[in-house]
Amino acid sequence: MKALVIEKPGQAVIRDVPYPKPGRGEVTIQVKQVGICGTDVHIYKGEFLSPYPIIPGHEFSGIIHEIGEDVPEFSVGDRVAADPSLFCGKCSYCLTNRGNHCENWGALGNTVNGSMAEYVKVPYENLVRMPDDMSYEEGAFIEPLACVVYAMYRLQMKVGDQVLLFGAGAMGQQLIQSMKAAGASTLAVIDLSEEKLRLAKEWGATHTFTNDELDQVRHLQPRGFDIVVDATGIPTVIEEAITFTGPVGKYLQFGVTPADASIKMNPFDLYHKDWTLLGTMAINHTFIPAFNWLKEKRIQVQPLISKTISLEDTVSFLEGPRDPDLLKVQIKL
Repeated sequence: MKALVIEKPGQAVIRDVPYPKPGRGEVTIQVKQVGICGTDVHIYKGEFLSPYPIIPGHEFSGIIHEIGEDVPEFSVGDRVAADPSLFCGKCSYCLTNRGNHCENWGALGNTVNGSMAEYVKVPYENLVRMPDDMSYEEGAFIEPLACVVYAMYRLQMKVGDQVLLFGAGAMGQQLIQSMKAAGASTLAVIDLSEEKLRLAKEWGATHTFTNDELDQVRHLQPRGFDIVVDATGIPTVIEEAITFTGPVGKYLQFGVTPADASIKMNPFDLYHKDWTLLGTMAINHTFIPAFNWLKEKRIQVQPLISKTISLEDTVSFLEGPRDPDLLKVQIKL
C-alpha cells in the first residue's frame, strides 16, 4: 500500500509499505480523510517524541476494510473514525483517569504507524461509527476537537470569565467556539492573520488584535485576564502571553512547542498573583465527548478546512513554507 513515511527528521517520502493486517481485537480501516496537525510538522522536524521511520497521521476517518478475530459490533463497510490513543489500561495512571500519561503511552501516528496511508489498523475499542450525515472531513476533526474538550476539562471555566487567546488557527477557532459555549464574557483573540481574526469574530470573539496591538490588549484589561490560553506553541509568544494573566488567573499551554524549547518567567508574579499554570497533553478519554459534540453540530468544523491536498502533495506541505492564513489542511485518499 502507499504511505507517507518520515524516514528521519526533515525527510519524508511516499513509498509502498506492507498492508497492516488486523490482529485479534483489531480492524483495518481504508483511510478516506486525514487532517494535518501541528504535531505532524513537529514530527517531521524532529521536535517531538516519535521514533523513525514512522507513518504520521492521527486525525482521520474512513471505512472498515477488514476485521480481525473477536471484534463485536462492527462490520466491513462501516464508516468510522478512531481515537488514536494507545493506553495500556493497567498502569496507575490509566487506572486513575490519567491515560494520556500512561506509563506505556502510545498513539497512532506518534509512536506507531498512523493514517497518512491507504490503510491503518486500530483496536476496535477505539472506533466510533459515524452517522450518515457526518462527512469524512468532519470525522477527521473528532480527534482535534477531543484535544479542545480536554483543554476545557482542564480549564474548568466559570460563566463570565474574561479570556485571552493567542493563536486563531484551526485549533484556536475551535477553542473560541468552545469557550463561548462555556460562558466566556470578554473573549479577546490575538493573531497575525486578519482573515483568521475575522473568522474569530464570527465564532464569538468579542475583541480581536494583531501582534502589533498588545498595548490595546493591556488597556482592555489592565490587571489581566481570568484565563489566558496559548494556541501557537511559539516560545516568544508564550513568554508574553503569561504576563497577561490577572490575579488568581489561569494560564493554559495548549499549543505544542518543540520538545527542547524553554521560556523565562517571573516566579514572583506566580507567587504574588496566585496564578495557576496548566498544561493539556493531547486527549484523555475525551474522544467520545468530542464525537457527541460534533454529531450534534455544537461546534462547526467544516468551514475550518482551508484546502484538501493529495498524499503526494503532503511531502512539500511538510517542507514548507505555509500560508499564514491557512486553517486546517486535510489529505484526501
